[in-house]
Amino acid sequence: MYAVGHPNLTGHGRWKAAELVCGADSALSHRSCGGLRGLRPDNRAVIDVTTPSGNPGRRRAGIVAHQGKDLLPRDIQSVDGIRCTSLARTLLDLAEVLDQRGLERVLDQAEILQVLDMTAINDVLTRADGRRGAPILKNILGEHYPGSTVTKTTIEELFLQICRDAHVPRPEVNVWIPIPGEEWQVDFVWRQQRLIVETDGHETHGTRQAFERDRRRDQRLTLEGWSVIRFTWRQILNEPHYVADTLHRLLSQAA
Repeated sequence: MYAVGHPNLTGHGRWKAAELVCGADSALSHRSCGGLRGLRPDNRAVIDVTTPSGNPGRRRAGIVAHQGKDLLPRDIQSVDGIRCTSLARTLLDLAEVLDQRGLERVLDQAEILQVLDMTAINDVLTRADGRRGAPILKNILGEHYPGSTVTKTTIEELFLQICRDAHVPRPEVNVWIPIPGEEWQVDFVWRQQRLIVETDGHETHGTRQAFERDRRRDQRLTLEGWSVIRFTWRQILNEPHYVADTLHRLLSQAA
């Protein structure tokens, strides 16, 4: 495969080349298809391609070939001129190579992009006997509401990890709380316990204006019956057990 007149291929160019070199029945898949569809970044040096023949052919440098005997024509689509697996099939494939949180974030992003099709996902799952990712995807869809844990910063993702590791009930993430005359977006909320947690990273709360705004917001929310607690970046990064213990005690007290 040669690039004529284009010495430096873009990511899309590399994906297209991999799809072409693997044959007419092949399709970009797994992490690479997730990158093409905007579900998650994929900057790896290798490219995932699946072929339904069950024989990915001879090994090629830079290409991870996957066997896909169960791959049907309806599992293949074209995105930006590149043959790739459907969204539903891509989710099944990603369930085998990502951890739980990674797959949750993919589902959140699919919901943001408004591309989730549960009918197509169920169709793929009914044909996924023996696929290791099938029970994983089913379990996550049963427990996770896509779009409910969209994080905006690294510190928020670290905080969610603390909650998972310590078996703290899952909070809602980046939601709007209405109060008389205004509405505030908060990082994490447990509605039943009326508890709000804010994660203070310097990049978003480091100015005097931000400091004053945050305190005013905390005061207004407290007046409306919410408990507001802030954890710093250093606490979340260096004292996860303290953060987890504090959360357990606060939620227990509010129960």
